[in-house]
Parts: sequence; structure tokens; C-alpha cells
Amino acid sequence: MYSINRRKFLILSSGAAGSALLTHCANSPVASVPARPPLSIATTNHDGLLEVALEASSSLINLGDQQGHCLTYNGTIPGPRLEAKPGDTVRIHFRNRLEQPTNLHYHGLHIPPIANADNIFLSVSPGDTFSYEFTLPQSHPAGTFYYHPHLHGAVAEQVFGGLGGIFVVRGELDDIPEIQTAKEEFLFLKDFAFDANGQISLPGHMDLMQGREGTILTVNGQVNPTLSLKSGELLRLRLINASASRFYRLQLEQHPFYLIATDGGAIAQPIELQELLLSPGERAEVLVQGTQPPGQYRLLNLPYDRGGMGMMGGGMMGGGMMGGGMMHHGSTSPAQFPQNTPQILATLSYQGSTDPQLLPQQLIAVKLLPEPVHTRRIELSMSMGMSSGMGMKMAFLFNGKEFDMDRVDATVKLGTIEDWELINLDPDGMEHSFHLHTNPFQIVSRNHQPESYPAWKDTVRIRANETVRIRIPFQDYPGRTVYHCHVLDHEDLGMMGLVDIQA
Repeated sequence: MYSINRRKFLILSSGAAGSALLTHCANSPVASVPARPPLSIATTNHDGLLEVALEASSSLINLGDQQGHCLTYNGTIPGPRLEAKPGDTVRIHFRNRLEQPTNLHYHGLHIPPIANADNIFLSVSPGDTFSYEFTLPQSHPAGTFYYHPHLHGAVAEQVFGGLGGIFVVRGELDDIPEIQTAKEEFLFLKDFAFDANGQISLPGHMDLMQGREGTILTVNGQVNPTLSLKSGELLRLRLINASASRFYRLQLEQHPFYLIATDGGAIAQPIELQELLLSPGERAEVLVQGTQPPGQYRLLNLPYDRGGMGMMGGGMMGGGMMGGGMMHHGSTSPAQFPQNTPQILATLSYQGSTDPQLLPQQLIAVKLLPEPVHTRRIELSMSMGMSSGMGMKMAFLFNGKEFDMDRVDATVKLGTIEDWELINLDPDGMEHSFHLHTNPFQIVSRNHQPESYPAWKDTVRIRANETVRIRIPFQDYPGRTVYHCHVLDHEDLGMMGLVDIQA
């Protein structure tokens, strides 16, 4: 395959038919559900067992004033919230009622990547069932995690279609007195787009290149839900970017965020933020103080340009000459979402009052990792060109290579620490969201400048022409797993690598 200019590729591709991904939605068995079904919560019993039945299927869902066929777990978006504690055993009886194979990934959990635990190489065929089972280690941190499908080649399609749910590990962070008294809300951030027939919109070439975004922005499957807060109260927001590609630049009117936890759990002290940026797959926990005059305040998604040639912030990629994209088939016209207009995600409404609740001064110390035994360089790039007998081809690459299930890209030794330098070489300045399975990491530096505070992460945004150094402890579990871009169209188009953790 020889390389050609991206803009030339787009011109050559104009008028091509949209991807046939998502066509199974129209043929899947459909169960009609209420507009706002109550979301179920599954917790462990007194024996330390979390056992739940989980079914993937197509369901008719109301999203604001739009109705369409989405992919759901147990008929809801998000799927049931799963809650466990360190040391608990998790047993999930999974049934696939989709028209294509799928599987489950437990995003951010430190559990085995093999057998029937977090094994993304499994494939559950249509109509089949599979039982997942694993035990959370006693040392597992408390935090906000995420489950979703991870069958390579269909990940973006299935996540954009609606599949995903929250996985909570309760523990030490929840026991801090100030956090115990705070009101808790989960915000599962997800975007959608329907065509005129109520089917999930098909992606055009630009959608695939940039990563598909929809024009319907939801929180817990609702459009602009209302969150209540008492004057004086402390509100704990647990935020999950469950979108396939969208970056969220969050701001709550007249209220700062106090960051208390990142992907992998608590940080040492609350950090005041005026905005919070989450790339796909990232999570964060923040506190909000009810100290403003009673009224209503909007949680906004501010405009954000994540690079490339798309119009960020409005679900507009794929329109115009591309055809088949979100701009033509989304539920909201482009004029309603201009590039520089904030989008309302939810509304915070003051209701009643209580004695003032204070912010915690100390959380949980993050122990810095020792120096690594090995350093790797991983370059992120894109290639477009002509492929013999295949016509136009687009690929996203690690170190110049597309993902190959039969090729090991990194062999590491269990019990060691490595530094990985992640270098974004995308020629058009497109940002990526890097995710590593099984083992969390710490960010050491960005462009050789030390990270401002220590934190545990499993997903990290990498800006254009940026080098991010992460430090990874490969602990507890041998086996093969993956790292990839969590702009999920990029993953499906090759930006994934295989790591073999050897005992």
C-alpha cells in the first residue's frame, strides 16, 4: 500500500457508499422499552458474590424526542450498574441476542486477561451464552470502571449503537467521611445518531477517519436530565465517557469541579478545576459544592477541536461530499450545533437546603512507581493509499503496523516496571486516546514536562505532536492482552497492539 495525501483521499472517496456496519440493527429482534426505564443495580450478596444475567439485544429506545433502534444490555442504556468490593467474585451469565458476534471487556479492572475473565479474544456467537467469572484482588482500588463490547472490527459499531454499562468498585475512597455524606450521581456520557428510519446512522468515510460522533448527546440515556442539589450539599459526580469517539470538555455553570479520582481511583488531595476534559474511555470523579444562589445551572459540553479535518463539537463529521455520514442522517440539523456553541448535557437544580458540607482535605496518597527496567517507543500514525485489488485503504498504526492477532508487539516480564513513550505523529494533528488493558499506569511526563500530580490511569489523551511517557507496573496476571486507541474507529482500523505478559 502506498501513501497518499489525506485530502486527496477524501476527494477520491467522495460518493462512495457508506459502511455496511450497523445493518444488523434493522434485522435484530427488537424489544420495545419505556422512554426512561429504571436502571437496575446489581451488587454483591453477603457471600461476596456478584451474579447477574446480562443480555445484549436490539431495543426500541426513546432519546429525547427521537426514537430509534439501539443496542442495549438488558434493554436499557446504560446497562445495569454492577457494584462489587475488593475480594468479591463476579459471575456474569452473558447471552448474545445480536445478529453478529460480540463479547465483554471490563475497562480499567485489574483482573486476568485470559480464560473467562477479561479475555477480549473470546467471541460469543449470535444466540449463544457464555459465563464470565473473576475475582477482584483484595488490593483493587475503589473507583468508577466501565464494561463494553470488544470484538475487534465491530467495537465502534457496537459501542456507538449503545452497548455499555458502569462497573463500580466500592472501597477506601467511599469510606472518607466527607465523601460518605456527599450525594452521589453517575453520569454515563454517550452520543447517538439516527437516520430517517430510526436506525443508527451509518458512518461515512470522514466519520471513520475522525471517529464517529452523533448529534444526540445523552446522560444515562436521557437528553438533558435534571440533577438535584440542596444548598450547602456536597455532590459527587462519577463521570464516564462512554462515547465511541467524542471528547467531552465539561463545565458546570458557576461551579468549579473538585477532582478526587481519575480512571484508576483516588488522588491524594482534591484539585480545583474550572473545566474537565475526558477523551473516550476516560473516567473521573469530582465534587461540587452547593454554594451558589438557588436556581438552575447547566452542565455544558464546550466546543473542542480534537484535530484532523472534522468540525469538532457538533457531530458533523461525514457530511458534504463524504455521504452517508452523521451530518445528513443525524437527528439534529447541523445549524443547531454550530462549531462554537456549547451543548447542554444536564441541568443542576437547587432544591431545599442543608447544613454546609465541607470538602475533604486529604484523600488517598498515590505511591510513585520506581524507575523502569525498560523503555519502549510507540508511534501513533495514519496511512491512506491504494491497496492491490482492494481500492482505497485507510489504516491507523502503531509503529507503522496494523494490528495482527498473530503478532506480539511487546513482550514484558511479569513483576517488572516499564516506561512507554507514546508519540503522536498524525500529520493532520488528530488527537488519540490511548488505553491499556489489565494494568493501570502513571503519567510521568508530557513533552518531557513532569505531570503536575500523581494519579492512576488506564486511558490517556495524546495531543498532536505530543510525547506522553507512562510508567506501567505489570503485576499479578500473565497472559496476552492489548493496548489501543479508544477512538474506537481507529482501533477497528488497525490502531491496536498485542502485549504478552510472561511469568
